[in-house]
Amino acid sequence: MMDLAHLPLDLAGLLALAAGLGWASGLRLYTTLFVVGLAGRLGWIVLPPGLHLLEHSWVLGAAGLMLTIEFFADKIPLLDSVWDTVHTFIRIPAGAALAAMVFGGQGIEWQTAMAIMGGTLAAGTHFTKAGARAMINASPEPFSNVAASFSEDIVVISGLWLMFAHPWLMLALLLLLVIGAAWLLPKLWRGIEGLIGRLSLPRTPAGNL
Repeated sequence: MMDLAHLPLDLAGLLALAAGLGWASGLRLYTTLFVVGLAGRLGWIVLPPGLHLLEHSWVLGAAGLMLTIEFFADKIPLLDSVWDTVHTFIRIPAGAALAAMVFGGQGIEWQTAMAIMGGTLAAGTHFTKAGARAMINASPEPFSNVAASFSEDIVVISGLWLMFAHPWLMLALLLLLVIGAAWLLPKLWRGIEGLIGRLSLPRTPAGNL
């Protein structure tokens, strides 16, 4: 197994960490906080000084509690969309803050740039996830919803490992994901608008048929 605790955090590593945290926050904010904080606390990885806050016991406890709630809420049809709607106001600023914290002490210019990047990535992944879930919830069966949720769990955990183990590969994959999200988001929202339009159409009384 690769010893991530002794890998140097050069500029590529810091960029991958900032971008990866922004991206992951849009999908699984509490998983991101808990896994990264716990890995740093146990010495499995080296976190930059700005992220040492994630290793604090209270932060880990709060993140672990919210992770547990989100794990189940995200797998219940319709409740997952309500959860996503509420977290529009949480995931995006959190992704921006985490990305900026990676470059804590590197100057306000770097922190501002990383906040913009992290918030943008969090917004892209969040709205893509929320849109896909809204379309999935239009189906009466719950299995596709659960499968999508577990897939997101696996993708986020894999991405968190990758951004430490192979930062350049993580940056390349994130670029592809951004391109994919830019292509997919308009299609998702057109589909949601069509779905809302069909649901809002007045029903014709049986006697008028």
